[in-house]
Amino acid sequence: MKKRLLTILLVFALCVGTASAQFGFGIVYDPTNYANAVLRYGQLVQQLNQLRQTYAQIVARYNLALRMAQNLQNMPTRYRAQFSNWRDVVAPNTYGNTGTWVTGMNTGNAGAVNSGYQQATVPLLQYNSQELNSMTPDELDRVKSQYASVELADGANVTSMATVGAIRNDAQNIENQINNLEQDSLSNNPSLNTEIGVLNKINAASVLMLRTLQDSNKLLLSLLEQNVIVAKQQREETANSINAEVERRATLAGNLSQVTSTLGNSLQAYRMP
Repeated sequence: MKKRLLTILLVFALCVGTASAQFGFGIVYDPTNYANAVLRYGQLVQQLNQLRQTYAQIVARYNLALRMAQNLQNMPTRYRAQFSNWRDVVAPNTYGNTGTWVTGMNTGNAGAVNSGYQQATVPLLQYNSQELNSMTPDELDRVKSQYASVELADGANVTSMATVGAIRNDAQNIENQINNLEQDSLSNNPSLNTEIGVLNKINAASVLMLRTLQDSNKLLLSLLEQNVIVAKQQREETANSINAEVERRATLAGNLSQVTSTLGNSLQAYRMP
């Protein structure tokens, strides 16, 4: 009976101690909870240090963005340059045969180029059929080659005139686009200096440069075409000289052979009286 009473009192005392600890009337030390609290505190300290580093990086990037967003002052005064303008072809028209040429060179119009070239050059006459039939094969080949050289030169000249005229005709438009690009690049307007705006201007400048290179290649191609025709004419002159020398030697050999045989026959037929 006494043992049962002591057991009940002990259980009651434990319950009262636990309840008082839960309601703040006592302190209970739990090593596991303390270790977890220390661990969480260390983790919080690490997170705080990481947040400080992140904050410092964000501030540095923000300051860099501010510096990068600042425009240069007086850019038009510092960097704007003046360039020479394209000029149209100007020539006297004393006998009325150069005006259409000048128009074609300034506009690139195909009709004006062809008509102007024909008016300003000496027309190429043609042989009639009887004259062609009376020629030897070598003479006929030489005439055809000379005609081809003149006709090819005419075609190359007309093409070059059209190319130069088209480039000159578009020069003012390209000049306006370059001026627009220059003004946008030197402007202090924030809407023109955003990252996308700057990239768009860079792309526009690259395309404009490619167009300019394309025009340069056209001019170089026209010059190359004319050089090829000049080389053909030089080759034609050299070939004609060689062929004339070959024909001369062949004719000379035949004549010598004929003279020798005739002289031999004369000597054989000769008898002393």
